[in-house]
Amino acid sequence: MLAAINALIDDDVTDVLIGSASGVWVQRASGVSRASLELSEQQARSLAVQLIDMGGRHLDDASPCVDVRLGDGVRVHAALAPVSVSGTEISIRLPTRKRLALADFVTDGLLTPAHLALFQSAIESRLPILVSGSAGAGKTTFLGALMSSVPTAERIITIEDVAELRIDHDRRVALETRQANSEGRGALDIAELIRQSLRMRPDRLVVGECRGAEVVDMLRAFTTGHSGGGSTIHANSLEDVAVRLDSLGALAGIGSDAMARLATAAIDLVVHIGQADSRRHVEIGRVKVVGGVLEVIPLDMAGSP
Repeated sequence: MLAAINALIDDDVTDVLIGSASGVWVQRASGVSRASLELSEQQARSLAVQLIDMGGRHLDDASPCVDVRLGDGVRVHAALAPVSVSGTEISIRLPTRKRLALADFVTDGLLTPAHLALFQSAIESRLPILVSGSAGAGKTTFLGALMSSVPTAERIITIEDVAELRIDHDRRVALETRQANSEGRGALDIAELIRQSLRMRPDRLVVGECRGAEVVDMLRAFTTGHSGGGSTIHANSLEDVAVRLDSLGALAGIGSDAMARLATAAIDLVVHIGQADSRRHVEIGRVKVVGGVLEVIPLDMAGSP
């Protein structure tokens, strides 16, 4: 069955979604399409167990939802019934095989030459950059291209739940979280890895994605001598980034006022990658406090915000 799944994958595929009831779907930049392959519940469950085992973890009724990394950044999540009501579901996220440079985004039409000049200047000036967007928008790919522009003499330390960033840089050190073992011990989360990374003499600190209270640890690191880094965050629009930051700060027990001050001190540029009609577009903003409220103000590329 694994061979049949591999046969569906080419260089343009970003995701393969497999379900005994929902069928097999393949995601490309051009959209999603249903494959002719069909799996029974027994086949889907067997495949899920095999994939999770390849990642060094165990999937069964006691651990019905598991996430692993395979090889060079392939991310697999599996969920078994009855947690997955309709039967076994497998989500496979495939890494971008090519390490992209910022100039490649000009070629494919996502960026203009003015955007390119702005981002190159931001990297040279060591401005921390937050990349936002919905799932599958290309946040991680874009962040990787940004950090590939960092001078080769600088040391980059990246921190991710699952190592997906593609950074073309000789001095990149990659750290990945670790889940607890069967005895509930040995877990290393994003927040702990941020604290550990500060002892590793980073010139740039990059957090693949902030989903929880660790956003505060990251922002504090950016304001304590570790400028020029970056991260990604889920948001539906440029304006929603402020709301998202505020809600993540609340998870860490940080009030809105304190989060606003921390975010404005830590983040210089917000880059939102939006999607409409299978096409991507970029918006750029700056984090500011307006009337005591955290906001992301769109940047006028012809002038100041």
